[in-house]
Amino acid sequence: MRSIHPVINIIKKKFSGQFIRNVGWLSISEIIYRVLRLGLVVIIARYLNRHDYGLGAIIMTVREFSLTFADIGISAKIIQAEEEELEDLCNSAYWLSWVVFFSLFVIQSIAAFPIAWFYKSPNLILPIIVSGIAYLIWPLSTIQKTLIQRENRLKVIAIANSAQNFTGSILTAIFAVLGMGVWSLVLPSILISPLEPLIYYRAQSWRVNTGFTTKSWSQIFKFGKNILGVSLLRTLRNNLDYLLVGRFVVKQGVPEYGIQELGLYFFGFNAGLGISLSIINAINSAILPHLCGVRSELSELKKSYFSSLKTIRATIIPFVILQSSLAHIYVPIVFGKKWVPAIPIVILICLSAIPRPFADAASQLLIAVGKPHLDLYWNIIFTFLFSMTILIGVNLPFLGVDTSVLSVHLGEHWQIIVVAISVLLVHIVFLPLFTLWATRYVFPKTKKD
Repeated sequence: MRSIHPVINIIKKKFSGQFIRNVGWLSISEIIYRVLRLGLVVIIARYLNRHDYGLGAIIMTVREFSLTFADIGISAKIIQAEEEELEDLCNSAYWLSWVVFFSLFVIQSIAAFPIAWFYKSPNLILPIIVSGIAYLIWPLSTIQKTLIQRENRLKVIAIANSAQNFTGSILTAIFAVLGMGVWSLVLPSILISPLEPLIYYRAQSWRVNTGFTTKSWSQIFKFGKNILGVSLLRTLRNNLDYLLVGRFVVKQGVPEYGIQELGLYFFGFNAGLGISLSIINAINSAILPHLCGVRSELSELKKSYFSSLKTIRATIIPFVILQSSLAHIYVPIVFGKKWVPAIPIVILICLSAIPRPFADAASQLLIAVGKPHLDLYWNIIFTFLFSMTILIGVNLPFLGVDTSVLSVHLGEHWQIIVVAISVLLVHIVFLPLFTLWATRYVFPKTKKD
């Protein structure tokens, strides 16, 4: 028995070590960004008002929905593909990415008008259109970035992210100080977009070597349709509270009150989940290639998966608890006293981060074993549950509930605090159930277990 242990340890070190290094690089990148972002948030919190924050939340939500449609499975398919089909797949995916991003730019520009009408704010039209200009640059390096991820060279992605985040943060701060309002949240992402192609072109030698082709499009669509569905549902969940708060939280005699409350909620959400979400995203970027690399051996896949969960547990839980417990101290000091009403939202949303990365890891596990449709089914169920919970929370007055007690105990901003409570409850109840189910599905218990 002793002779087996060194072999097992070598295998563990090979796969777990690579995963931890990748998570480490991406986490360092995100932490550097968040440290910069902390200073940036301090500046824009003092130079932007709640209305600007509200407009920014809507613009970023629109952009996030657009970018979700860009994720039609191109990256996941390239990462998961066998070596012999890779070159043809990359050439075809390159042209598909151009079609997708150009279409998104046109659709977002057209959608700006009904969105502005829905929120009764004409000031949204031009920023929404301008924010889509970056879509016309990103296809240049989409394939290179994905190949780097496939090769597990996530250090390069970390460097690219850091360069973009640093430059973008500096530009945002400058524009905010200059009094550019919501434009300080829109223009930097466009100005820094050429950095990505410059970095990835130097780091990855792949270049398109065919004319326009649709050869592998059906293959990509077939693989990616479930992933796209999951991404859309996840994006809807991540932004549904923004959409509802901005439109349905109203106060008689106060024009655009919903957008002002959305600004407060958006600040609280980002202050509460910003750093945690960065670490979660870093882990998610590393998990899929990590699991795909060992998916042919169930025992190694199981070891790698549970090793990933241990990394998540050791990283996320202590950080979230520390951050939420100190919110009463750092929010007024760092961001200013005008954001004190957002402290309950910061705490509630921060705590909702704990189950998220475990469920995300379970989703990546299903994709790695070729079962993305099961992830899609779960996301349909969870999105329905999430939507119903948030709708009930934001519409309590219309449901005949006596809200005077809530107003007394939670204060003037009780409506958005109730929304934050709803977000926390739906995450801590249902995400652990999915994580447990997906894990048991892929690794069913046996008598030996």
